Amino acid sequence: MVSVHMENKENGSVGVKNSTENGRPPDPADWAVMDVVNYFRTAGFEEQARAFQEQEIDGKSLLLMTRNDVLTGLQLKLGPALKIYEYHVKPLQTKHLKSSSS
Repeated sequence: MVSVHMENKENGSVGVKNSTENGRPPDPADWAVMDVVNYFRTAGFEEQARAFQEQEIDGKSLLLMTRNDVLTGLQLKLGPALKIYEYHVKPLQTKHLKSSSS
């Protein structure tokens, strides 16, 4: 059984607490394409998750994405694309940089 803790934040975003119980490696750099897809599905972006699968975005690719890549490269609606970048991609990048530098 997959166990994911969803956390509602004051800004309206939903944080997904990652653990080894959710079937993904803890480091996003190790995620396969389906790990990325499932991450966004779990975060409530079912429709947008398909774009990550179609573009074959794995964890390493996800960590390299810029704001512009998310807003224009995936051909997503602007609202969800902004939320995906600001509340998910950027924090995952920051967390990865901090863990890889320590």
